[in-house]
Amino acid sequence: MTPPLNTTRSPLNTTRSNENLLTDNPELYEARFPDADRLAGRWAEDCLRRHGAGARVLDIGCGTGRDAASLHAAGRTVVAADLSEAMLAYARTHHRGPDYVRADLRDFDLHEEPVDAVVCLDSALLYCHTNAELDGFLTSCRRSLTPGGLLVAEMRNGAFFLGRTELLDAPAVNGFTWQGTAYISTTTLSVDRTAQLLRRTRIWTADDGSPPHEQRSAWRLLFPQELRHVLASHGFEVLDLHDGPGPRTEPAWQEGAGPGERTDQDRLHLVARLTRHD
Repeated sequence: MTPPLNTTRSPLNTTRSNENLLTDNPELYEARFPDADRLAGRWAEDCLRRHGAGARVLDIGCGTGRDAASLHAAGRTVVAADLSEAMLAYARTHHRGPDYVRADLRDFDLHEEPVDAVVCLDSALLYCHTNAELDGFLTSCRRSLTPGGLLVAEMRNGAFFLGRTELLDAPAVNGFTWQGTAYISTTTLSVDRTAQLLRRTRIWTADDGSPPHEQRSAWRLLFPQELRHVLASHGFEVLDLHDGPGPRTEPAWQEGAGPGERTDQDRLHLVARLTRHD
């Protein structure tokens, strides 16, 4: 298990080369991506209510546990799973309520009572880089769901990058302050067309004298029709598939807003029902 953060020393000094700084330091993650209004969790709960999901929910790729705790606060029985021990340890302390377990979303079997919905937010599904990993995720979802159960997911949209380069043309620079230290992240995105991946290189710097830290990661680029096809092959019927409004769109989703009809902006929002359980 990753030890707690040393508040007198920057995480840039304690994270080894090419590790994920935010995954290994959950407090830093929440400082970089604040969600005081629990928008992502509320959006997911709205999807579950709108389509009549039962009370038991699995949040797979739960991260710091904010969304899982939001679903728990809405009255649901939540199992929340992640691969990062640091994230799970943080979630158990700071976002209590769900039952937190360790699992790999590409192939999981929690040996729990079947759930009524699987929730997978913030592009976690796109860490399935290959067709085999994507099949593993959907097979695991099918194994975990009750007949008629829902899959709710939110992710980047591969179709956005068809002829559009505004996210690729120049690095994105973001800054924030945490525990008195100013951090700057410089993120460069590139498309690997052969692997169908959006590759990310992020350089972290801090004003406390820590050396720069570089990390690399990637998301699978899934296209709307491709996603419909693979879901159907695993027994899912798509109920909603749209580019917004959602928790990370501009403008952001607001209470009472229904799903859109287009699928060409940066985010993709999915609700699918398991209709074949074999």
